[in-house]
Amino acid sequence: MNKYRLHRQFLWTLVAAIAIPGIIPQAQAADPAPFRFEPGKNMIPAPRDPAVWPAFRTQLKEWRDTTRHQLKYSDALYRRSDFAWSTRNFSCCFLMLCDETFYDPRQGMYTPDAFLDHGQREFGGYDSVILWQAYPRIGVDERNQFDFYRDAPGGLPGLRKAVEAMQRRGVRVYVAYNPWDTGTRREAVSDADALVEMVRSLQVDGIFLDTLTRGGEDLRAKLDAVRPGVILEGELALPLDRVHDHHASWAQWFGDSETPGVLHHKWLEPRHMQHQVDRWLYDHTRELQAAWMNGSGIMVWENVFASWIPWSQRDRSILRAMLPIQRRYAAIFASEGWTPLVPTRAPGVYASLWEGSGLRLWTVVNRNKKPVDGALLDVPTREADRYFDLVAGQEAKQQAADKTIILSGRLEPRGIGAFLAGSAPARGNDFSKFLAAQARINSDANFDTATPKRETTLVAVQPTAGAAKVPSGMVAISGGTVELKIEMRARECGFYESMPGPNHKLGGGNNTEIFPRRVVFKPYAIDETPVTNAQFAEFIKASGYAPKQPDKFLHHWRDGRPPAGKGDHPVVYVDLDDARAYARWAGKRLPTEEEWQYAAQGTDGRRYPWGNAMQPDCANDGKTSGTTPVKAFPKGRSPFGCYDMCGNVWQWTESERTDGRTRFCMIRGGSYFTARGSNWYVDGGLRPAGFTTKFLLCSPSLDRCGTVGFRCVVDLDDSLSRQ
Repeated sequence: MNKYRLHRQFLWTLVAAIAIPGIIPQAQAADPAPFRFEPGKNMIPAPRDPAVWPAFRTQLKEWRDTTRHQLKYSDALYRRSDFAWSTRNFSCCFLMLCDETFYDPRQGMYTPDAFLDHGQREFGGYDSVILWQAYPRIGVDERNQFDFYRDAPGGLPGLRKAVEAMQRRGVRVYVAYNPWDTGTRREAVSDADALVEMVRSLQVDGIFLDTLTRGGEDLRAKLDAVRPGVILEGELALPLDRVHDHHASWAQWFGDSETPGVLHHKWLEPRHMQHQVDRWLYDHTRELQAAWMNGSGIMVWENVFASWIPWSQRDRSILRAMLPIQRRYAAIFASEGWTPLVPTRAPGVYASLWEGSGLRLWTVVNRNKKPVDGALLDVPTREADRYFDLVAGQEAKQQAADKTIILSGRLEPRGIGAFLAGSAPARGNDFSKFLAAQARINSDANFDTATPKRETTLVAVQPTAGAAKVPSGMVAISGGTVELKIEMRARECGFYESMPGPNHKLGGGNNTEIFPRRVVFKPYAIDETPVTNAQFAEFIKASGYAPKQPDKFLHHWRDGRPPAGKGDHPVVYVDLDDARAYARWAGKRLPTEEEWQYAAQGTDGRRYPWGNAMQPDCANDGKTSGTTPVKAFPKGRSPFGCYDMCGNVWQWTESERTDGRTRFCMIRGGSYFTARGSNWYVDGGLRPAGFTTKFLLCSPSLDRCGTVGFRCVVDLDDSLSRQ
């Protein structure tokens, strides 16, 4: 099932289940349905008419009191000091482990400080990071979601150092849990125990529960036993009866009313942190305004499983202005001193009032697509109070009226505002310093709404010297112009370009995209078989090759030798650079993706190397649960005479691309291994000749797989034709 349809179905079912009968007040006749839960909605929609806002607020309070009573609600876990950090966790970044701002593949090292510096410049800094590891790579081989952490650069100790570096800078770190990962290698213990052990090993601060509404009943106690203060945060809408032991939740794809609505989890428990997220949008003002009006948080997510969905300069500027205010006044935003929807003076402008510690703070949003400049709020006067525009970083423009002060300011299109009232002691000794910092942020604000572009570049292919004859063990392929159809499943990792095109539907399921490509080939020769263990052993003996990063290199070999009896099996546990090194030694190179496909299909564009229909005994289809000799299936040879171009092992191609954040390579042919049970796995088993898979590159320890090998090509002299 499509991942997004699945999510929405969960949301629909969940909200219907958590609406507790008898405690939802009836709508007032003055404004139809000002307060009710609706299927698929996780924000309490607000009435349009300001005249009924007081009654709406009364209903909200009654609902909260009644719901807490019905649930026998206990806030004991929110009162624990080890969980207090969660109330200040306003900005969370969803970070791919392979993101080049976090891991530098050229230096072979983590760069957490560079990553956090970038986040500070662009987004105002992060309070937490979800360290995402496996999807959409998982399923290429048997490694499970926990193995992706274990096999990260430097293993768990290396990853722990990167986590520790972020924690030293005050940034909390989550690991992710994928409950759908049931078709890869199984742990010797339960998933819950494996997850708890991962928390202990990495000393992280939270668990992101992918595709889940909540964690298991026993998970909280198990976590407390190994590391106090680890919070749980689910992707889907959290049931109300689990707010007490889940300190945070995603507010993903939450719709909102024309008048800003109220997050019902945040209203029930003001210390509960919700992160607004709608990852496929290029306009994040809806999420930003919901977070601002509700005193809640934001998920910063641009690298969406290798699809690049950038934030505009406007949205970055809004978040940079918001976060210092939220962090400074976190205690007020986590209190019950919240009055939603106080009156404003401008149409399309809305405000919430927050009170505590002798201060009054108004968070203001402009729903209009035009700026609003002028009178915004009528504020009751209070002795000794002064009034400040916290976004502009200056004393607020004000005008005295009868027992009130009229506050004025400028709100950019879809922008925000903030006003503070308080005495000097309440404001604090460092308030002037804070105000000056806000003024500097405001002076750098950029409200350009254009989508920043990021180009994907293909690593150049270096041709070999044109051979005068076809080398032994290779087959020749004539030059010419060929029409190819490349097939790729529509997954969230996108396609060749990092920024999805308007007609590309990303997601799960079995939908495929066809990429027609006209290719002009010069004559070349390609290996008859994938490179074998015996051939690679000869290369190591002759060249003395040793990779700079040896992790997982030839992991299946023992004492530097191939497994007994498998000299004629394809070599695996080699990464792209290992394969290139062998090719250079042999006077060859890796095939381009198009060269590989043409060699597999021939001139008629057939679906499989042997024809257009699946046939028995033509390929390694996984029944042997491992690799097979490279010439084990002569019936499956391609029209040009190539073995093993379908099944047995995936094969590297010279198709490396990068957009500066994500590197990837297209692999071909499929393998003997299939991870079953979820559409979110990489497609396993033997694959059609035109099928390609986008393989995200990270580090040798993760890129070397037991199911990926390679074959080589050489360029032929133009005078040679097929022999």
